[in-house]
Amino acid sequence: MMMMEAFGRGMHVVAASTMVFRSELQPMMTPEPVGSSSFSSSSSRQRDLVFIVNPRGCNGKTGRQWRKILPYLQSRLGKECNILESITSGPCHAIDITREAIREGADAVVAVGGDGTLHEVVNGFFWAGKPVTSQMKDSTHSTALGLIPLGTGSDFARTLHWKDDPREAIERVARGFFLFLFFVFAIAILFAVLLINVGILTGLRSRVDIGVISGESCENHYFINVADIHLSAKAGFYASRYKSFGKLCYVLGALHAFMGHQNQDLRIKFNEGEWETWPQLTTVCVGNAKYFGGGMKITPNATPYSGNLEVVIVQNFKWHDFILKLQKLYNGTHLSLENISARSALSIELEDISGNGGIHIQSDGEHLGFLPKKISVLPGAIEMIC
Repeated sequence: MMMMEAFGRGMHVVAASTMVFRSELQPMMTPEPVGSSSFSSSSSRQRDLVFIVNPRGCNGKTGRQWRKILPYLQSRLGKECNILESITSGPCHAIDITREAIREGADAVVAVGGDGTLHEVVNGFFWAGKPVTSQMKDSTHSTALGLIPLGTGSDFARTLHWKDDPREAIERVARGFFLFLFFVFAIAILFAVLLINVGILTGLRSRVDIGVISGESCENHYFINVADIHLSAKAGFYASRYKSFGKLCYVLGALHAFMGHQNQDLRIKFNEGEWETWPQLTTVCVGNAKYFGGGMKITPNATPYSGNLEVVIVQNFKWHDFILKLQKLYNGTHLSLENISARSALSIELEDISGNGGIHIQSDGEHLGFLPKKISVLPGAIEMIC
C-alpha cells in the first residue's frame, strides 16, 4: 500500500516526510524493506505507541518543544514499549498515519501539537463512516487516543483541566500505558469481566464522545471539540491566514470576519424533530467540549462524556455586542444574556433559508465548507488516555 511504502522509506531516510523513530533505549530493529509497514505488530514484541508530530505548529515551536521533551519520553517509556515518531508533511497527513497505525495494531496514537493535529488524528480513527480497526490476527485491544498539547491552541485540553506542561502530558500517557498492561494481565489471570470498563472508573483510559458532521455532497467529518456555524466559523477561516501571529490570529480573524458580516435566517431541526426558523442568527456553536477560539468558553456545559452535544445559539449580535460582552463569552457566563440560548441535543440539522450557500461551518478550527449540514454525537466512540 502507498502508506506502507511511505513508512518504509521513512525508516531509511531521515529527511523523508514521514519518519519513524524507535527509542534508543531499545535494540534497534533491522530496517524493513520498502513496501513494508513500520507499524507491523506481533504478539512476541513490545507494544507500539505512535506519536504524530506537526513540527510546523505554532511557527515551528511545536517541533522545537518536541525535540526537547523526547529524551524524557524515552526515559519514561522506552524500556517498556516501542516509541514510534511520525512527522506530518502537510494537511491531512496525520489522518492517513493514524489509520495505518490502527490497522497495524498500535496500542495508542498520540497527537503532538494543537487542536488542528488532534482534529486530524481523531478523523483518522474513522474511514467510510465506520471506526478503523486492527487488521492484526492477534490483536486483543482497541487503539487509544492520546494528546501532548504543544500547538497554537489547545482548547480541548482546557476542557479536561490539563496544564500547559508537556512532561505532565507524558506522565498521562505513561500511566495509561502501564495501567493498560496491568489490567490485561489481570483479565488473563482472573477472568475479571468487570475490569473491561475500568478505564471509566480510573479516569486514565476513558471512552469519549465524538461529533460527526454530514452533508449532501461530502463524506462524514469528525470532531472532538466544537463545531460552529456562520460568523465564528468565518472568523476561524480567516484566522488560519494569520497563524504567523500566534494566538493573535484569532483576534485578527474575528476582525476580518466582521467586515461585511450580516446576520442570517436559518432553518434548524433538533433531534430529528420539526424544522424551526431562527431569525437573524449570528453564530451557532455545537460543543462536545467547552472551549474554542483560543480559550473562549463558548459551550460551558459541554463535556465529552455526556452522550450529548451542547448547542449555543447567538442571535442579532452586532460588532459592539461582542466587544461589550467579550468577558462573559470568555469566562462562560454568557448564557443568561439576551439573544443567547442553549440546549442539549443528540443531533442538529441546519439549512440556509436564502439558498445562497454562503454560510460557513468549521469544526475544531478546520473549515468544512458551507451549509446545509447535520451534526450528531457518537457516544463513547473513542478510548482516550486521560
